[in-house]
Amino acid sequence: MSNRIALVFWASALALGCGDSTGDDTGGGSGDGATANPATSDTGSDPSATSNGTSAPGGGASSGGMDDTGGTTGNDGAETGAGIKLDLGGIPDSPNFCMEGDGEVEFSYIWVANSTQSTISKINTRTLVEEGRYYTRPDLNGNPSRTSVSLNGNVAVANRNGGLTKFYVNEENCHDTNGNGVINSSTGSADIKAWGSEECMAWYTPMVYTSQRPVAWTQGEWNQEQCATINEKVWTSGANGESIEVLFVDGETGVVEQTIPIPGVSAGYYGIYGAAVDSEGNFWGSQLGGGTLVNVDRQTFMVRTWPTPAGGYGMTVDQDGYVWTCSYQAGRFDPVTETWQQANVNGSGGCMADGGNILWMAANPMIGINRQTLAVEYSIPLPDYVHGVSVDVDGYVWGVSMNTSAYKVDPATGLYDTVTGLIGPYTYSDMTGFALSNVGGGGAPSG
Repeated sequence: MSNRIALVFWASALALGCGDSTGDDTGGGSGDGATANPATSDTGSDPSATSNGTSAPGGGASSGGMDDTGGTTGNDGAETGAGIKLDLGGIPDSPNFCMEGDGEVEFSYIWVANSTQSTISKINTRTLVEEGRYYTRPDLNGNPSRTSVSLNGNVAVANRNGGLTKFYVNEENCHDTNGNGVINSSTGSADIKAWGSEECMAWYTPMVYTSQRPVAWTQGEWNQEQCATINEKVWTSGANGESIEVLFVDGETGVVEQTIPIPGVSAGYYGIYGAAVDSEGNFWGSQLGGGTLVNVDRQTFMVRTWPTPAGGYGMTVDQDGYVWTCSYQAGRFDPVTETWQQANVNGSGGCMADGGNILWMAANPMIGINRQTLAVEYSIPLPDYVHGVSVDVDGYVWGVSMNTSAYKVDPATGLYDTVTGLIGPYTYSDMTGFALSNVGGGGAPSG
């Protein structure tokens, strides 16, 4: 039910205290020696996963070996369903008042782009099962990268070669376009439907750009009668030559409602490289390696810009409204004072705040820094370099590699589970919807 999906992403904010394969700059990084904090809780995992890893010193974990089916493998201590529990009963004005059952969060998904296959994978973060894989452009040459999840749980994916595509998370929202009485939709990596026959694709909006990376949903508005978030919009940006545009798209129809030129900003490598929204749904975009930080007001579409002193690859906005650029350095921009703080932390890719005081950054080891001091507090070794980082509804931190794997990490212990079978994965945007929920505003119900 759509109300259950909305609850997943809103509830994630209560659960915690908290670039590119083809033709883009890549590279790993190493942590500065800090280790994960010790704890005794186990990670949640697929009950069919094998457990053949062992705990490593300093809270790290050895690799849980790959299984024969390209599925999931666990490491020592994994236990299905363990981890953070949410008790959402009795919260006024919350979605569970218009839903069946006791209001417990039932599921969450992470959406990973398989860039070289021109597909996107829908992976259940609790079972670690890939439940769908979908083509993202008609010519199967989209080269998708960034994904963004709305508060209703639906995903939008930007194709580097141009075009924006939305998929429904819930089959009840999909459309029986061929009239056969059932929803024809992918069930996993071995069941990719031909373009035009995937009935959980909501819309595709073609766009003609030589580089289209960013995508970020706005919060929308909570509607109690419908028990869903409505009036959702999605931001994206594209570049042709030295011309950069930011686009404001209707989330229900895919119609471009506003095209905003970004004058005076050099497109550089790829135009605007990453994007996120703040609590008001305003657009924030960064450029690869630094350059310019771009802000577009959701109401007026006024553009503001600032030079970016800290080299960036990924970017995010945290619950305090700070804008972060992330790479070897962590750069924290305060929109109120219009000032930067920065530190060398040995990151290398995407980043996301966890809802408490930690900003997680991609690298190997994956690192967590204090959002106030910018000091490294966690360093978690993984089998290979991860380029994207996200947080799921239960508080586990995900790292997406550029090989074939994604890792679900328990930040308290450093133990991890592995999802395999990805093809040219490359995602370091808000691939679970946690960042959108974490900044608040809009569709997040009042408590």
